[in-house]
Amino acid sequence: MIRPPRFWSDPQARLLPLLLAPCAALVAACAANRQKKTGWKAAVPVLCCGNLTTGGTGKTTVVLDLVARLKARQVAVHALTRGYGGCIKTTTQVDLARHSARDVGDEALLLAQQCPTWVGGDRAASARAAVAAGASCLIMDDGFQNPGLYKDLSLLIVDGAVGLGNGHVLPAGPLREAPAAALARASAVLLIGTDQTGFLTQYAEHLPDVLRADLQTGQDVLSLKDKRCLAFAGLGRPSKFFEGLRRAGVEPVQCLAFPDHYFYKERDMTHLATLARQADAQLVTTPKDTVRFPLAFRKELMTVGVGLNWSDPQAPEALLDQLLGQRAL
Repeated sequence: MIRPPRFWSDPQARLLPLLLAPCAALVAACAANRQKKTGWKAAVPVLCCGNLTTGGTGKTTVVLDLVARLKARQVAVHALTRGYGGCIKTTTQVDLARHSARDVGDEALLLAQQCPTWVGGDRAASARAAVAAGASCLIMDDGFQNPGLYKDLSLLIVDGAVGLGNGHVLPAGPLREAPAAALARASAVLLIGTDQTGFLTQYAEHLPDVLRADLQTGQDVLSLKDKRCLAFAGLGRPSKFFEGLRRAGVEPVQCLAFPDHYFYKERDMTHLATLARQADAQLVTTPKDTVRFPLAFRKELMTVGVGLNWSDPQAPEALLDQLLGQRAL
């Protein structure tokens, strides 16, 4: 995955966004025109967790949180995802015993550990298959810009550290569509972390309900206290993982960042193992990275997960009340 250009995150950048404005206008127009299509309406409630920007904002972490809450309510929830990074493009249920990250992508494997999960670019086809398999509720990991499946509720997720970048649509900026149009379709916005870019103020007139949450490092990090560790991650923003470790009182001897969805090669594993041995340190990474390694190498890794700490503990439950109340299960 190619790293995004720096001017995408710089609101003060003027020249390149201006030069790319005609292309951005075309992308925005195509995105707006695409939303005129009517999606297939499933017989069960559909919740979409999406975003406005390219790259990771924490969608899968949010989906996993909401899946756990739905399961606690005894709801037969199934997850739908495109399977980014995987080679399977047609509607397929993820089989943990058979599929690898190269087949279905890393996010699909994480979701499938918690609930039945379907990959495929045709969200309506995936939804039909899930309903036929017994789903009484569907939750989409991404797909906010995909009009193929009708969404009862759409939760837009924004990373507080980066906001909407420079506010421009691709390729002038990181946005998939014009922000005003997207926010008008959203049922709510979930801002993760502190609003460091003034997102709430800048887009105040367009915002629906705003929910707040922070990322919280899992309890497994406690076993790393007072231990030497070497941290690495291939995420949209690897720094979030490293910062989370430090907030939990773990100071890695070294931090290595890889591109998002990066498939580690044999030479990478050799390099990581050598660095850890030389530093007499434990290799530490994320669940999303762990599933991209062969089973044999996973034994060398300490996996530290991340969850959500909602500012209002009742907010996600109210969201699900609204979702399940839209239509009778």
